Amino acid sequence: MINDETKRKLRELNMSEIITALESQQSEPATVSLSFDERMQRLTDYVYQEKYNGKIQRLIKSAKLRFPQADIHNIYYDGRQLDRNLLSELFICQYIDQHQSIILQGPTGSGKTFLSCVFGKQACLRQTKTRYIRFPDLLMEYGDASLVQGQQKKLLARYGKIPLLIIDEWLVSDVSDSELYFLFELIERRSDTTSTIFCTQYRKDDWIKRMGEGIQAEAIVDRYAYSAYWIETGIMNMREYCTKNKIQ
Repeated sequence: MINDETKRKLRELNMSEIITALESQQSEPATVSLSFDERMQRLTDYVYQEKYNGKIQRLIKSAKLRFPQADIHNIYYDGRQLDRNLLSELFICQYIDQHQSIILQGPTGSGKTFLSCVFGKQACLRQTKTRYIRFPDLLMEYGDASLVQGQQKKLLARYGKIPLLIIDEWLVSDVSDSELYFLFELIERRSDTTSTIFCTQYRKDDWIKRMGEGIQAEAIVDRYAYSAYWIETGIMNMREYCTKNKIQ
């Protein structure tokens, strides 16, 4: 049994999992009889899994997903015209490695947000830093940053380098000229270097109209609307369905 001083040092090194693993081994007669190499292997496996689980939970928490409990096994497919094979392929997250993006398009209540959180959860499980934010909240952050010199650049730098950024309710709010410039700069920084998931009610042809039909609007559409995976979530009201069937 390890002494108190050794325990203190392990905790100081943020390795308390080793203490738990050794104490667990000590209480199991079958483990005590194992060779040193076998016990070390079990110890390493336990500590690795605990560290991994902790990192995943931190990633999920920092992602600020609207539905952190979202899971691939809870996706409802019947009557929604969702391409199950395409979704299964995308859930592997190779699109992130390839810096590709996804657009989830459909009417209010069609399950866009939940599906985007499933993508976000899968990214976290593969240890990819992810961030979810609503489009109106992103513009509010930009507005706040505009009040302090230098904060706009910091905001662009922060959101520009996140490997997977999920923007919900994309273009639901009217966009001013200064906000459009901010979005253009953000998209420019993210294009071809990161992945973005857009949740929107609007089809491709409506994007430019929502942004004012200028050069910057055209550039944003050109970066994503014609090259990203475009997934229509169908017309079924999933919010109503879940309420009727008491699904959380």
